[in-house]
Amino acid sequence: MLRLIRNYPVSLSVILVVTYLSFFKPPSVPDELERIPHLDKVVHLCMYLGMAGMLWIEFLRAHRRQAAPLWHAWIGAVGCPIVFSGGVELLQEYCTDYRGGDWWDFAANTVGVLLATFLVARLRRWPFFRRCCGGR
Repeated sequence: MLRLIRNYPVSLSVILVVTYLSFFKPPSVPDELERIPHLDKVVHLCMYLGMAGMLWIEFLRAHRRQAAPLWHAWIGAVGCPIVFSGGVELLQEYCTDYRGGDWWDFAANTVGVLLATFLVARLRRWPFFRRCCGGR
């Protein structure tokens, strides 16, 4: 457990923030923000883009000196956030009376995870990224 905290401190912090934001009782939203269509979906996409992106970056950084199977990262940085997202949506629907689960939120979360995966795959080609994160 200590190794997990040492290797993934930012990712764990992001996961805690996303969990908090997913379950706290939100205050009333100003009228100006309610007029922006699908703003909540953009927020969902950004939260899960940040979560998956940090998981990818910290995995690559933690394993830059040793060969770790890349499928571990696929499970941890793609599979787990998508499953986590689905669990959060189900818990919002069935365990809270102030939040509701939404398939479109789940879709936005999944798009965020996939976008992070795509961006990290592109960034791994950059020399700076290779130096700091050990891109292969």
